[in-house]
Amino acid sequence: MLLVHEIYASIQGESTHAGRPCTFVRLTACDLRCTWCDTAYAFTGGKKMSIDDVVAAVEQLRCPLVELTGGEPLLQADVIPLMAKLVALGHEVLIETGGHLPIANLPPEVVAIMDVKCPGSGENAKMHWPNIDALRPHDEVKFVINDRVDYDYARAIVRERDLASRVEAVQFSPVFGTLPAADLARWILEDHLPVRLQLQQHKYVWAPDARGV
Repeated sequence: MLLVHEIYASIQGESTHAGRPCTFVRLTACDLRCTWCDTAYAFTGGKKMSIDDVVAAVEQLRCPLVELTGGEPLLQADVIPLMAKLVALGHEVLIETGGHLPIANLPPEVVAIMDVKCPGSGENAKMHWPNIDALRPHDEVKFVINDRVDYDYARAIVRERDLASRVEAVQFSPVFGTLPAADLARWILEDHLPVRLQLQQHKYVWAPDARGV
């Protein structure tokens, strides 16, 4: 069984898949409390659903791209067989995860979009560093950047871990409404950093606090 907060179709707002129609399966609960979290409403609530029920709900939305998100989806053990079943049905599957739980057991076809938490999140000490070695070439890494301190921290990790050569993309995302995107863009350009500037597209298409989109 899975504790599911919501299932809906929208436009993917982040990662290299931004702009694509996508079905989101948002699971309830997270054991992190990032200062900038924009989905705290998914910490509690939700309803219990079987894997088959979740798959049926996804199939009704008729979208080949599916993202498992949260909350923190890897807190629920049945997310692994759920992903495997979605892959078997022909779906392209993404999972967005906070980086503090192991990703080594993900089905090989699934794309991990893994956060590396910066100091401004308040949760950087919880990073599960062996995940860096578990990344596959089709995975992606995301840093949410709150300020210059966060940027310097993320820049050091990208360089020291040679992240750009390990994964499909490294994304630097400014905290919406806090760090001007132009500032982050300038820093990236000044340092010739091999990363992508990521804006949360859905927050520009709809209201920043809109749910179910």
